[in-house]
Amino acid sequence: MATVSSHVLDSVHGNSAIGIRCQLFQLSGANERRQLFDVRADGEGRIAENVVIDASNRGHEFELVFHGSDYFAGQGLAVDSIVSTVVIRFVMDQDRRYHLPLMLSPHSYSTWWSGQP
Repeated sequence: MATVSSHVLDSVHGNSAIGIRCQLFQLSGANERRQLFDVRADGEGRIAENVVIDASNRGHEFELVFHGSDYFAGQGLAVDSIVSTVVIRFVMDQDRRYHLPLMLSPHSYSTWWSGQP
């Protein structure tokens, strides 16, 4: 079993993005997406969800989707931004932790990967 985790940071307000919606999809075939989870970040802006990685989905691409515009609208920040979501597409091929932190603002974002066995 793998773990997909993130710590989402709100770079406008300088704190964690508490309650931001995060979804994980498994991609396969021609435009097929299967939702694996749909969660909200906790009181520290963190998520950590277990995902079964077995022979049927080993090496598949996954999309971790962060709903940034909804989050900022909920913070009372009305901005004109063309970025409504941030999508991180990655491959999971083994049982390990896939930690994908995100720094988010209405007009930019930064992410990186911190994998651990």
